[in-house]
Amino acid sequence: MKVRILKGKIHLISFLLILFVGSSVFLTGCKSDDTGGKKIKDLEFTIVEDADVPEPLMKIINEKKKEPFKLSYSDTDNLYIVVGYGEQPTGGYSIKVNEVYLTDNAVVVDTDLIGPGENEQVTNALTYPYVVIKTEFTDKTPKYK
Repeated sequence: MKVRILKGKIHLISFLLILFVGSSVFLTGCKSDDTGGKKIKDLEFTIVEDADVPEPLMKIINEKKKEPFKLSYSDTDNLYIVVGYGEQPTGGYSIKVNEVYLTDNAVVVDTDLIGPGENEQVTNALTYPYVVIKTEFTDKTPKYK
């Protein structure tokens, strides 16, 4: 009788262990830096000043800028890729574009938000740093690193 109960407990413990491990893998997920494959070539790009951003795109940026966002916009000649870092407590932030390149099925964009330096004087006003990157038109979807 005791053997039977012990056997049942082992099955229950095994089941619970499998359930726990399986659910923890599911909950943590698998983050992959799937950037669409191997780099084919670096893309030439420019950083677009606000005055030169197409009006429909500027309207979207102004609607989204309070929260971090990523979006793309295209016309017949150009692809615009926008990365916004949301509301920041002061001025003095900048955005570094590390690279923009083409893969088999994506345009990969890698940017970093750079905060103000320790001794840098900054405005004490809310700011909304974002960058607008303009590159040649492609039908590939932007992926972000």
